[in-house]
Amino acid sequence: MHIKMSAIKPSLLAAVTALIICAWQPAREIHAQESQQVNVYSYRQPHLIRPMFDAFTAESGIRVNAVFAKKGMLERLRNEGANSPADLVFTVDIGRLSDIQNAGLTQAVKSRKLNSAVPENLRDPKGHWFGLTARARIIVASKDRVAPGGIARYEDLAEPKWKGRVCTRSGKHAYNVALFASMMQRHGDAAAEKWLRGVKKNLARRPQGNDRAQAKAVAEGVCDVAVLNHYYLHKMMQDPKQRGWAEAVNVIFPNQNDRGTHMNISGMAMTRHAPNRANALRLMEFLAGERAQRMYAEVNGEYPVNSRIEPADAVRALGEFKRDTLALAEIAARRADASKMADRVGYNE
Repeated sequence: MHIKMSAIKPSLLAAVTALIICAWQPAREIHAQESQQVNVYSYRQPHLIRPMFDAFTAESGIRVNAVFAKKGMLERLRNEGANSPADLVFTVDIGRLSDIQNAGLTQAVKSRKLNSAVPENLRDPKGHWFGLTARARIIVASKDRVAPGGIARYEDLAEPKWKGRVCTRSGKHAYNVALFASMMQRHGDAAAEKWLRGVKKNLARRPQGNDRAQAKAVAEGVCDVAVLNHYYLHKMMQDPKQRGWAEAVNVIFPNQNDRGTHMNISGMAMTRHAPNRANALRLMEFLAGERAQRMYAEVNGEYPVNSRIEPADAVRALGEFKRDTLALAEIAARRADASKMADRVGYNE
């Protein structure tokens, strides 16, 4: 049945119109609420990142929904495709960031705030990823068996005097692959491979365990020197069962008279299909800002990428040091070659 609008009484027409408006209002409110969010896929442990997310929400009113995982982020993003709810990804190590970028799963971000806060060598030249924290790849040496100044450079690890005295984790682990790649960039492929063969000859045991396990091995006399990320000392000092491992070693920031100590990052990237792009950018800028960088320093024991923020007291107590300024994008580009180099020398065998 067809009803002419002119036949409807004005009072009835107004009531019908009001009902239509009321019927759509909840939908608009829900949409607005849904837009006040940002979705994160993260390899970082929840307790390390949640305080910064909560601070962002309190300041902006934007809820941060985070999914934490130990592995499989790239595969998940690839499988979800354009339907992925993820706006941002958070990872440790430049390798994982570059893998996601190389798979075409990120997008470039232009932001003066980010470029101002994050040093050029700790971000992608095209804006696909940005560092959040920096970590130094240090050498630790036994206080009892290695005299102060006894080892000073990564190159020293290959010297014959250290035969049977060196411990590291797997040569295929991302942290070591990045270090090996930096050696290739600094010295050339042939010299870097000669160096790695020398380190392999000096190993006290087959590469194994995590970074903390290397400090433990030095404390227990398995080896005299080891390679690990600096913040593990901070973590071990907070654990009564592991404090002795940290107290048994001296910290060496390698290569202070030349290239400086190799640095890596934890970082972030915006996904290719980010459904909440504006909110994601706000979160990125917040995390690189002074408030969040200060929180990162206190919670994680890592170095802030924002030069305006000082490290935590316990980290600053390790001492000032010269950092290698080699662009992480260059290191990322050599990771595959570095991994193959580790295979050629049989590093893990």
